[in-house]
Amino acid sequence: MVLYIIGLGLYDEKDVTVRGLELIKSSDKVFLEAYTSVLSVGKERLEAFYGRDDIVVADRDFVECRAEDIYLPAKDGTVSFLVVGDPVCATTHSDIMIRAREEGITVEVVHNASAMGAVGCCGLQLYNFGQTVSVPYFDENWRPTSFYPKIKYNRRGGMHTLCLLDIKVKEPDFEAMKRGRIVYLPPRFMSVNEASEQLVEAEEVRKGGAYVPDKTLCVGLARLGQPDQCIMAGTLEELKEQDFGSPLHCMVICGEVHEMELEALRPYLVENSTFQIDSEGSLFDRDEQTNES
Repeated sequence: MVLYIIGLGLYDEKDVTVRGLELIKSSDKVFLEAYTSVLSVGKERLEAFYGRDDIVVADRDFVECRAEDIYLPAKDGTVSFLVVGDPVCATTHSDIMIRAREEGITVEVVHNASAMGAVGCCGLQLYNFGQTVSVPYFDENWRPTSFYPKIKYNRRGGMHTLCLLDIKVKEPDFEAMKRGRIVYLPPRFMSVNEASEQLVEAEEVRKGGAYVPDKTLCVGLARLGQPDQCIMAGTLEELKEQDFGSPLHCMVICGEVHEMELEALRPYLVENSTFQIDSEGSLFDRDEQTNES
């Protein structure tokens, strides 16, 4: 039979495509992935719209440790695996596709809008983007900056960098576990403000000149695809101080900015921003100016 991996879009229950809705209604089993992203509505709203009352929520533990419970039922029936955004934008979903096909299961993908495309609403051209990076939460013992070289690589090539910001949903409380209790921490969604602070720290630690916190143009975006989406542009130091409202947030570190892109960004610029534009041919002078700019 078939495993359908269906994108749900960015906002609410009505963002699903007509084909996706028809497949959800007709499937034998339906799983909702609640690990890599979340919608603005809960399972109950989805069930009411889809005409079902049996959607199984697949949290991080379910997806990482029991993925076979999602795809193996598709050997004998039809299964819909629902994913916020577009199914092919996370390696987690690619892994499930590969494992299902290894079991001889037919896999079909139903695409939808995702942050990787919707980010273009700020005015930056999608074909000017390089590698996408994820920015994880720092804590007392773990402050990873593995995203930094990719941002530097993109910027040296004049490309923009989309930064996907960390979310923590149903994370275990390890202190409680030490006392024999299974407790989950409240959900956390990284804000543009937090990400800006961490990016500033990463530059201070790495000192590679990938970007300049008080000069490099960046864009903060919140609730992409929703009626109250928020976009602001400015330097990292400026974005740290702005109010972007509720999640989900993402951001862009700009590379070379074409004059048309800048015109499209102007309505979103922080008042009296001190940003400096990197134009074609001037970015770092590629090597020599890396530590000077």
